[in-house]
Amino acid sequence: MAQETSHAAPHRVVVIVDQNSNPFELGCATEVFGLRRPEIGRDLYDFRLCSPEPRTLMRDGFFTLTGVAGLEAAATADTLIVPNRPDVEVPRRPAVLDAVREAHARGARLIGFCSGAFTLAEAGVLDGRRATAHWQWADAFRARFPSVRLETDVLFVDDGDILTAAGSAAALDLGLYVVRRDHGAEVANSVSRRLVFAAHRDGGQRQFVERPVPDIPDESLAPLLAWAQERLDEPLTVAGLAARAAVSPATLHRRFRAQLGTTPLAWLTGERLALACRLIELGEARFETVARRSGLGTAANLRALMRRETGLTPLAYRRRFGAEPAPGRR
Repeated sequence: MAQETSHAAPHRVVVIVDQNSNPFELGCATEVFGLRRPEIGRDLYDFRLCSPEPRTLMRDGFFTLTGVAGLEAAATADTLIVPNRPDVEVPRRPAVLDAVREAHARGARLIGFCSGAFTLAEAGVLDGRRATAHWQWADAFRARFPSVRLETDVLFVDDGDILTAAGSAAALDLGLYVVRRDHGAEVANSVSRRLVFAAHRDGGQRQFVERPVPDIPDESLAPLLAWAQERLDEPLTVAGLAARAAVSPATLHRRFRAQLGTTPLAWLTGERLALACRLIELGEARFETVARRSGLGTAANLRALMRRETGLTPLAYRRRFGAEPAPGRR
């Protein structure tokens, strides 16, 4: 379910930074949750960094982090992002693990980027739960934590109050996913535009693709995707997309898998659902109209997809994220 938010008292996100933590994921958390948002007109989160010691040497000694709060700040977190150290064989500090357990016990949301899954598992909060971690550590993770249901062929996993991302750019995917769940699709799109990053990559996509940069520029899906995004209300099909790209449906499937890590139908459904969410947020109160304009067909289909992907019905989504309906549309 989406998290409740309040403009008067922003949801507090606290990141624990420990010795040898990865700077990249720290930067992702700061970009998504920590920056001021004048383009939105309000701050989305109260963001803090904390560390078990006054001076924290980051990964490979790149730099030393100072001037952040002590570990006691973790006790104030609504969302706690745990350390993500690449030295996964090194036990985490007992004080850090205690902070994670305490946050979980009082109902805080926990997030682990990349090797952060090791921190969560070592704290014991992932037993019997779903999680992901970077594919290169999958064997080591399973050997140490066999009770965790590790999923290695996904970008991120949402298991309710504990969310994990596979690492590197997947930290941005999960961060934007959290913003979308907390504040709606339009706000998440605004944050993604500032990041110049895709607003929505489904967590079920693969961690890596066969050819992140196509060998032949003409095989890029970008023109086809842009064309389809302008026509989501039309009866687009995989066969139609393949014809537009002048390839067979089988070739189109291979290119989607290779370049996006998903299928044409899954991508199309995700884009249509994102458009439906934006329409509701912008004040369209007639769900039949939302379904038609987004290409989802019927209000019943819209309702089923929204419940599956956001945990909310269209009505509940509108109450949480929507603007006042336009005159005559109540």
